[in-house]
Amino acid sequence: MDHALRFVIGGIVVSLFAILGDVLRPKSFAGLFGAAPSVALGTLGLAYARHGGSYVSIEGRSMILGSLALAIYSFTVCQLIVRAGWKVSLASCAALAVWLIVAIGAEQTLIG
Repeated sequence: MDHALRFVIGGIVVSLFAILGDVLRPKSFAGLFGAAPSVALGTLGLAYARHGGSYVSIEGRSMILGSLALAIYSFTVCQLIVRAGWKVSLASCAALAVWLIVAIGAEQTLIG
């Protein structure tokens, strides 16, 4: 049942963000707001209904830390491709180590 509810909530929020992106300029906002925020909001809403606010605050902080790790991963991939001249596949695989270190380190900081 949770998966069906997530599907419906995610679909509704994706549609709302797509409408918002269609109204705003540039059109790339539609793609930017389409996927991750809708899934995150649906997940947090269901977690709040089932587990309460303290659980959702930990989930929200984990999502923020995950986005930080993704941003650092993306920056690392770009630097390896542009400055070092690496192939995309090699840079992506090598930067996974950076992502893993940042994600685990951030989560350990949150827990500890």
